[in-house]
Amino acid sequence: MGQLYLNKVVKTYGHFEVIKGVSLDIPEGEFVVFVGPSGCGKSTLLRMIAGLDDTSAGDIVIDGERVNDLPPVKRGIAMVFQSYALYPHMSVFENIAFPLRVEKRPEAEIRDKVEQVARILKLDQRLNQKPGQLSGGQRQRVAIGRAIVREPKIFLFDEPLSNLDAALRADMRIELTRLHRDLKATMIYVTHDQVEAMTMADRIVVLNGGHIAQVGMPLELYHKPDNLFVAGFIGNPKMNFLPVLCKGVSDEGVTVAYGEQHITVPVRGEVAHMGMELTLGIRPEHCGLGRGDLTIHLSPGVIERLGVNTIAYATLADGAAFSALLTGSAPVQVDQPMSVAIAADHCHLFDSQGKALERMMDWRDQILPVAMTAAE
Repeated sequence: MGQLYLNKVVKTYGHFEVIKGVSLDIPEGEFVVFVGPSGCGKSTLLRMIAGLDDTSAGDIVIDGERVNDLPPVKRGIAMVFQSYALYPHMSVFENIAFPLRVEKRPEAEIRDKVEQVARILKLDQRLNQKPGQLSGGQRQRVAIGRAIVREPKIFLFDEPLSNLDAALRADMRIELTRLHRDLKATMIYVTHDQVEAMTMADRIVVLNGGHIAQVGMPLELYHKPDNLFVAGFIGNPKMNFLPVLCKGVSDEGVTVAYGEQHITVPVRGEVAHMGMELTLGIRPEHCGLGRGDLTIHLSPGVIERLGVNTIAYATLADGAAFSALLTGSAPVQVDQPMSVAIAADHCHLFDSQGKALERMMDWRDQILPVAMTAAE
């Protein structure tokens, strides 16, 4: 088992409210990632689930039992921290075995469990070594092994890959995803890295200022953000935002004006009316060279050549920042004028409160043609 339910959970420090009535249901076996900017409350929420921080209000329920007043050791959870927190004088074997020795398990059981975990994590040849003899990735696997050996109901990860270099982080993302599939365990993972969130999660919980901004599958958040915050947070480079005016609503969508240009975005316009100020959202990867339903004229101030892609960064006449993700061989140069084409089908619209207008096309339909092409 490993079902977690948060019911209007609140955390305050004095008069400052850090977590503001968060409710969330995580079923058994799900890999959930908490993501958001620094200070949004994601680590605090994880520590409350673990029992390391008290809950000011609300309920934390694991497998139907309210655990607010239970100490961490009684909650059936195991936590892996950003720092490996290994005992440097102990061997890998003893570091993994430590929780079982605290519980005074029989020696034969301890050896069997540690060896089994070591095989899963490819540490079976390292059991006699000390942490100082291991690489960063191997040390993190030891910390994960110490969590696995307890057979917890829920695994909690607090930015466990932050101390690793880029290549090791990519390797560990794959290993953790494979581990989740093999163990079929409930895992909650905190990160500020949206790449980790998008590639590992069954569902992502986007936090902002102690509130949940949106919960959904990775591609759901990418294709159908609920608000400006999620739209700007999910995606790299971040979504471009342009101020526009509503010029009309029809069965085809909402027509908006950007300067002298008009574009009809296929969204439901029940809340829109003539003259309303809206925000047009355009992802950099949905830009192309030339002319489209909307054409943006700019002169890039910075160009990043990444091989497979080129990113052009510019400041528009109204002061808005704009970036375009183009092909690696795109013929663009710094301070040279260029035209960027935008297709209406890829645009997003947000009202004056930052709420997204519902897109007519279901987000699943947007990825279906890609999947069918790949299958062919």
